[in-house]
Amino acid sequence: MSHSSKGWPFLDPPNTAVFTNIRIINGGEWVHYVSHNEDDGAWQFHPFEFSNSYREAAVVSLRSMLEREPRLAELADLPLG
Repeated sequence: MSHSSKGWPFLDPPNTAVFTNIRIINGGEWVHYVSHNEDDGAWQFHPFEFSNSYREAAVVSLRSMLEREPRLAELADLPLG
């Protein structure tokens, strides 16, 4: 589903900051878990081995996540919560 004439699938703009894990950014893991927070609308993309460690936390743009894993576009209409 496209939300713009340019084919961007998300309602959030491409430069929206999202939370992820450094193992995904470095290419060692792929996204196993996605959440779209109900309280603030934030997107989170986590690997299978979920870690709450700040050492593994990363903040990147939504566009960069979609470039790493194009299948995430399928979740663009994931409701809050």
